[in-house]
Amino acid sequence: MPHATQTGKILLRSVRLRLLTLALLPMVVLMPLMLMWGINRWSSEYDNILIANVEGDLRIAEQYLGRILARTGANVQGVAESAVFLDHLENGPAELYDYLALKQAEMELDFLYYLPPFEVQEPARTWPVIDAASTGILSTDIDIFSSEKLNSLSLALAERARIPLIETVAAVPTSRIIEDRGMVIHTASPVRFENERGVLVGGILLNRNLDFIDTINKLVYLNAATGGDRQGTATLFLEDVRVSTNVRLFQDVRALGTRVSAIVRRAVLDEGRTWLNRAFVVNDWYISGYLPVVDSFGDKVGMLYVGFLEAPFVSAKRAINLSMFAAFLVLLVLSVPFFLRMARGIFAPLERMIQTMTKVEKGDLSARNHAKGASDEIGQVALHLDTLLDQVQERDHALRAWADELNARVEERTAELKEANQKLEETFKQLVMSEKLASIGEITAGVAHEINNPVAVIQGNVDVIRQTLEGRANEIATELGLIDRQVHRIETIVGKLLQFARPTEFGTYEESVDVAAVLADSLVLVEHVISTTEIEVTTEFGQAPLVRINPGELQQVVVNLLVNAAQAMGQCGTLSLTLTSQSQNGKTGASLHIADTGPGIPEENLNTLFDPFFTTKLAEGTGLGLSISQTLIQRAGGFIHVRNRERGGAEFTVWLPEDTFQLG
Repeated sequence: MPHATQTGKILLRSVRLRLLTLALLPMVVLMPLMLMWGINRWSSEYDNILIANVEGDLRIAEQYLGRILARTGANVQGVAESAVFLDHLENGPAELYDYLALKQAEMELDFLYYLPPFEVQEPARTWPVIDAASTGILSTDIDIFSSEKLNSLSLALAERARIPLIETVAAVPTSRIIEDRGMVIHTASPVRFENERGVLVGGILLNRNLDFIDTINKLVYLNAATGGDRQGTATLFLEDVRVSTNVRLFQDVRALGTRVSAIVRRAVLDEGRTWLNRAFVVNDWYISGYLPVVDSFGDKVGMLYVGFLEAPFVSAKRAINLSMFAAFLVLLVLSVPFFLRMARGIFAPLERMIQTMTKVEKGDLSARNHAKGASDEIGQVALHLDTLLDQVQERDHALRAWADELNARVEERTAELKEANQKLEETFKQLVMSEKLASIGEITAGVAHEINNPVAVIQGNVDVIRQTLEGRANEIATELGLIDRQVHRIETIVGKLLQFARPTEFGTYEESVDVAAVLADSLVLVEHVISTTEIEVTTEFGQAPLVRINPGELQQVVVNLLVNAAQAMGQCGTLSLTLTSQSQNGKTGASLHIADTGPGIPEENLNTLFDPFFTTKLAEGTGLGLSISQTLIQRAGGFIHVRNRERGGAEFTVWLPEDTFQLG
């Protein structure tokens, strides 16, 4: 009794612990996990929205840059095609220079000059835009001009392009101290007047082009439709150097000459990807978008950047997260006492049910809860458990009776299966004979053409000719010898056919067999199939050991494979027979490879090719040839398998172990 009491107390504590765990786990553990998951999911979606916004901003900036390129090209083309330009061109270089200077100022270009035809020719043509214009096509692109090129255009342009480099945290280390190259909108328009085929070249230097970069910033971040409250910036990079930006180092100092971080440079310039993520920009974190800028040569020479300050959005997310955690804590404080009060009413009934189930587990199927008169759900469960235990006890008795009956039926079915197996073996032997007769029928149909006239009549007439001609028979000895050889060939074919058709007359027991000899006999039997086509037969018989098998059965397998290969190739192809010595699993044996150059075997049929009654020649075969061949080879201790060759066609491999009896 003390032991039972102690067990009851342990069970009671266990039930209470589990119930409390079930009651509090969702509130104390699962709900916080779900809350954290929800916050992370919301935060991720929020970040995705920010990335989507900066992606849209980047597309606006890209479109504006494209519009500047198109407008610059159209303006230069308009000048190149104007009659006024032709008039000034005909009036001499001085007047043309003044005219182009005037148009350059009107179109807000940094340079505009004319290349006459002789300067457009090699080697002066070094820019793709000029190359395109020389062929009659307007071309506008971003290009990088060296300091020397800028000096040749204008000393002021070269000076404007010079930007001292500022050491930047996280940038790729460099020994350079100044950036003197210029990023230029480079456009060239063909001049296609009657007497002139030159090129008009113009462009805009983007280094320190603050109007250009400020316009992009206004389009993106001062437009109410795209969110005017965001603190955004825009930048144009020459490689990783800021050459035009509204990012500030200080209140009124722009961050010209600072450089992008190494990770952004690698992603955008080295890998050619668009960067859409948070990034550290000079002195703060921004939600950033970087787009690679490609020059007329197809090289990635810079980046176009837009981004907005991350801090306001991080603060908003933090405030929302804190609010959600506070709401959860209030809900937890209010809910836990309620769940504890509800759990007290189910401890005792559950303890009784646990005790009952423990007895049942130990084999006492008569144990019951005896919860009669209970009105709550737990009491109803206890009553239902008693009902189920009654049914379990009844079914236990029934199952024991059925088990005895099943054992008797299994013994009866086992005897029936043995009898059915014996019948199946007899049926298989009959199928082997049926397939062999089918093969003989196919071969006999071809041989019938060879023996239309009785061999005896042919040979008799030859003898009569010799007797009639007597001494003069020597004049046609060659022809008579040819007839003798053909008659002998017919006799050989018929002899091999009889040996194949009635192996019982020529020996049916397993014996030491030379596979090469069986192959030679089989080729004679299928010669009628091959002789009517343009199929070429090649043989390569190496040194192979003798094998132990019924020669008639081996011949049946080989003939079946040869006929199948010839039928697969149709009227032309190459039938290759290779015999070698090969070891399998430590055993020496003979390996025969029969390969054709036909269409091969569909991949879906490779695993079912040796199944009984499987055939691809509808109404032309029994589908048993390969199945029987596999059985005959396996019975001799070997195997047969097929594969498709890489150069086309199928290859069957027949392997048989070496005859160990003849070795002893």
